[in-house]
Amino acid sequence: MKQILHVGCGGEHLPPWLAGAEVRLDLDPAAEPDIYACMTDMGDIGPYDAIYCSHALEHLYPYQVPSALGEFWRVLVPGGVAIIIVPDLEDVRPTEEVLYVSPGGPIAGFDLFYGHRASLQNNALMAHHTGFVASTLGKALTEAGFQSVRTERQRGWNLIGLGLKPA
Repeated sequence: MKQILHVGCGGEHLPPWLAGAEVRLDLDPAAEPDIYACMTDMGDIGPYDAIYCSHALEHLYPYQVPSALGEFWRVLVPGGVAIIIVPDLEDVRPTEEVLYVSPGGPIAGFDLFYGHRASLQNNALMAHHTGFVASTLGKALTEAGFQSVRTERQRGWNLIGLGLKPA
């Protein structure tokens, strides 16, 4: 079975039909990851067929993003894919205006920029230190060496970036 590295997994798991493929990595021991590491220095791990990183890259500082994407590149097999989901900050303002209601409560523009306030009260690691729009996420993936880079804006202020490591 293919191996998927779930970077910044938090308490979330991939869907059950991918359970045998998932290897969970997180910096927070409370997430009970398979690998306890920072995405900017994942250690001697890999290789993996895919990287799935949902709502974690924005927790890094801008200068750390190239290191994290370099680590993604390093641990992927040739032909592997990186799938990254981040908040889409295009057309969002850091205000109190509620954009949508999530299972964790109302989400305002302020939360997309700086981190969900309710989550921050319990865990400072949930702060957002950088942000992306389609062009900046695509540029970051391209500069990290990924090819066939695509970004797509999704409903609910999500932005998906895909990049392939050349075979």
